[in-house]
Amino acid sequence: MLTTLGLDAASESVYRAMLADPSGGVAELVARTGQSEHSVRDALDLLSELALVRPSAEREGRLRAVSPDIGMEILMARQQAELAAQQQRLEASRAAAAQLIAEYADLRPAASSPGVEQLIGIDRIRDRLAGLTRDVTTEVMSFAPGGAQPAVQMDASRPLDEQLLGRGVQMRTVYLNSVRNHQPTVDYANWLAGLGGRVRTVPTLPTRMIITDRSTAVIPVSSDDTAAGAVVLTGHGTLTALCALFESVWDGARPLGEAALRDTLGLSPQESTTIELLAQGHTDESIAKRLGVSQRTARRIATDLMERLGARSRFEAGVRSVQRGWLPERSA
Repeated sequence: MLTTLGLDAASESVYRAMLADPSGGVAELVARTGQSEHSVRDALDLLSELALVRPSAEREGRLRAVSPDIGMEILMARQQAELAAQQQRLEASRAAAAQLIAEYADLRPAASSPGVEQLIGIDRIRDRLAGLTRDVTTEVMSFAPGGAQPAVQMDASRPLDEQLLGRGVQMRTVYLNSVRNHQPTVDYANWLAGLGGRVRTVPTLPTRMIITDRSTAVIPVSSDDTAAGAVVLTGHGTLTALCALFESVWDGARPLGEAALRDTLGLSPQESTTIELLAQGHTDESIAKRLGVSQRTARRIATDLMERLGARSRFEAGVRSVQRGWLPERSA
């Protein structure tokens, strides 16, 4: 029940038993929970680490459980701190990736450098991707921004996905949260998961990207026109950075089958991201593109947030977001 707050089932059982019988020792906890003494002592170690049990001032050498209202506040504060740290790591990775991508954005067809292969036109991109997927042996990691995936694209991907997974290749894909509202994409992702693929979602993605065997990455030259051109990157330092970016985003993403969560402020990931984009001055069109939704949906989300904030302008929404703690001061 409290696993989302970092407490496993065994430790929760011991914590509840201590609340029910404050005077009991290890032997009583073993009897009450039905766990082994070793398991109970491990649970007490974890509870002590989480500050849910403390030395008793009244009974020397004994532990006491802190009250649930204090205990739950401790767990939620700990989780919030972990989420904030993860967000900082994610933003740092995104910034590094954005800088890396920008370095290749202006590459000309005639240019050439070690570890960089340029692909001009959709045909060359498709041919190169086909070759990479044919040769992959262990893993494919990909970002798939743009929201709902076209039916033609998903139908074309099925045979290749089935072949790769049948060969034992691990596949991890990150989509935008908006695909959760598009049943064909959800069906495709569930089909993929049934074969052993893994799918997660996030509010926004920095770019479209495919990494094979942690040794080759393909990214578009322009995020506005992914079919126009792409670069194939094989440099060790570049791949290390891009793999770190993927892992950072993956760690912060939610499995597609997992129910939507709201943070301690009552905001969904999509709403929280929209607030940040509004504060940065993005238009409805820009927000829609980043979230992978229609402009109408982006406008509806923004309007709803402004109403909840009681703001009459986007600037005022940024100010009120800071006042409510929805944004740190530096973001407004």
